[in-house]
Amino acid sequence: MKKLGFVLILAVLSASVAFAAGGRDRAPREFRADAFWYLFADTFLASVREDMTAEFARAGVNVQHHDANNSQATLVNQIQTALVQGTDLLIVNIVTTGSDDAAMTIVELARNANVPLLWFNREVSDAIVRAYPNSVFVGTDADEAGVMQGQAIANFLLRPENWDGNRSRFDLDGNNVINYVMLRGEHGNAEAFGRTLYSVREANRLLAPRGLRLAPSPANVVHTMYPDDGISNYFLYANWSAAEAHRLMSTALVAHSLTTGAIELIIGNNDDASLGAISAMNELGFNTGAPGAGKIPVFGVDATSAAQEAIRAGRMTGTILQDGTEMARTILYLTQNIAAGRSLTAGIGRFNVDAGVAKIRVPHAIFE
Repeated sequence: MKKLGFVLILAVLSASVAFAAGGRDRAPREFRADAFWYLFADTFLASVREDMTAEFARAGVNVQHHDANNSQATLVNQIQTALVQGTDLLIVNIVTTGSDDAAMTIVELARNANVPLLWFNREVSDAIVRAYPNSVFVGTDADEAGVMQGQAIANFLLRPENWDGNRSRFDLDGNNVINYVMLRGEHGNAEAFGRTLYSVREANRLLAPRGLRLAPSPANVVHTMYPDDGISNYFLYANWSAAEAHRLMSTALVAHSLTTGAIELIIGNNDDASLGAISAMNELGFNTGAPGAGKIPVFGVDATSAAQEAIRAGRMTGTILQDGTEMARTILYLTQNIAAGRSLTAGIGRFNVDAGVAKIRVPHAIFE
């Protein structure tokens, strides 16, 4: 009994020492990152989230995902809750793009809690990234996707089998002008602006030596909110949505024919919008992939699995790969910096980083 009492006394003394030392012998709290998505239902971002979940799981890093359901107020509330719960990293896909005020609210929350902030996909301004040294942006070059889409369009139209033998299939009225419908993404979004302008501008630069050019179809709605450059104000506002693109295209097809030259090309800011337009044309027997069916060239951005399948089936012409897997891996690399006690931007020289600001650009590629 004396021996047992001595052991108990030692145990109590050990526990007291540990308590007095602040519990230093306790297991450290598990690292936690929280990822906030503007909309779970976004097709491209769903693929990024799937890749991110897989990459984080393989690395043994805990990440919690949150759906803001396209509400900036919800996003902010979710971030506040995660900070109260003790998150170690905020990974933010902002809802309200193009607004420094909306982004600065998140910056202040992160800065006050001294928690690193990783913006991704939906771009914030250079000033916002610079406003908090413990922050970084991971995304793509908004203009690059548009430039590559223009290259893909020109490459297709100038293929020998199209230019020399079958140009009448695409220049339906034979006037050397290809009338396009533009399915634009979200207002205020840098990707939507860059893809709208530079897809047409780059295609026309490449087509000009051959006497061919793109021009807005009369099926577009004419807006006045953007620079008067002959491109930016001519579009149907699909807002990234397949359903909205289908509705808009169906309405346009009531007044504009697919056989007379009024609509000769479809350009989507994203694949979902392009696929929505294709589904509307399917109802008139176009772009079904069936032998002998009429076909209007359709180009998108993202290279989603649905778009890749549509290209293989002959219903869509081409798209631009936005590499979600590489985006997820880049986010994981930066997250592991924090988990290992390093700075958020440690070692980012291995990536393509903008001069003067911590913005990492994941490159695009043409898929056709």
